[in-house]
Amino acid sequence: MALNPRPTRLDYCQYLVSSQINYTLTNFADHSLKFSHDQLNRYLRDDKLTPCLVWEQTKGQIITSPNGYLIFDDTVADKNYSRSIELVRRQWSGNTHSIIRGIGIVTCLYVNPELDRFWLIDYRLFAPEEDGKTKLVHATEMFDSVIQQKQLEFRCVLMDTWYAARKFMLHIERNGKIYYGPVQANRQVDEGDATVVTYQRVDSLAWSEEEKARGKNVHVKDFPKGHRLQLFRLVVSSDRTDYVVTNDMTQDSTAETQRVCAIRWKIEQLHREAKQVTGLERCQCRMARIQRNHIACAILVWCRFKELAYQTGRTVYQIKFGQLSDYLIEQLKSPSVKMALA
Repeated sequence: MALNPRPTRLDYCQYLVSSQINYTLTNFADHSLKFSHDQLNRYLRDDKLTPCLVWEQTKGQIITSPNGYLIFDDTVADKNYSRSIELVRRQWSGNTHSIIRGIGIVTCLYVNPELDRFWLIDYRLFAPEEDGKTKLVHATEMFDSVIQQKQLEFRCVLMDTWYAARKFMLHIERNGKIYYGPVQANRQVDEGDATVVTYQRVDSLAWSEEEKARGKNVHVKDFPKGHRLQLFRLVVSSDRTDYVVTNDMTQDSTAETQRVCAIRWKIEQLHREAKQVTGLERCQCRMARIQRNHIACAILVWCRFKELAYQTGRTVYQIKFGQLSDYLIEQLKSPSVKMALA
């Protein structure tokens, strides 16, 4: 009697590509002609998928630009109703604007602004109980990997407020790159000429019409003496104003700064698409290794969807849910359940 084949990474990724709603192992086993639930569970338990697989999949697709961007941000795989899944911890979710239970994922995106295309090139799971690393440490390691190993051509780093920390920004500067980072409203800055230092919250600064259009030259508290940055006030809406600092001392346009910062939202697009089309948050298994492998496969599936989207001129959603259209066409041709009228 022939032995049942063992599941592979390709098998599991194909399941995430094809399944539309339910991403559990039970559902996979119920619809598979080859694998049992135990086989699938054993595969995810015993394999060890790492973030380097993302780079292996995307490095041949990337079209670099000397004006390229790196973007760092994080998202939370929502496990709010779980009490037994490893890696789950209480943390802030930007989607719900509240503290939830989930698995944090720090991501690094490469953007070619001329082509208006982007690629996920790295990610890390935020699990300080396991490795003792903060989100900033993960971001720094991914940045160093781009410089030293991946050697991608880029000019600028974009980040969320969480990553606009002195240590990370100075590290970017030492590597000859520029950055744009939003800062908290209570960040202390001095706009004087350094003869008399008077720190103020950024949201308490007075702005002339010229400064609103061209920004301010400031010293941020805790940065080295004499270190100056450009500060811009970006009015996002009637009830929201962002403050952005950059080490690009040639930047003197608030409008251009706003355009550059808008590029950062591509990483939010990545997070939204990955959750909606790959089942990123849907794995219910308890073991940390299974969660790690599921997330790795989900991210690889998103990378594949994005590659196909660029090749065909469709969106990720059209590719994913277009499979339902194909199914409907086949059912109308040859129904598996035929309607009968009295």
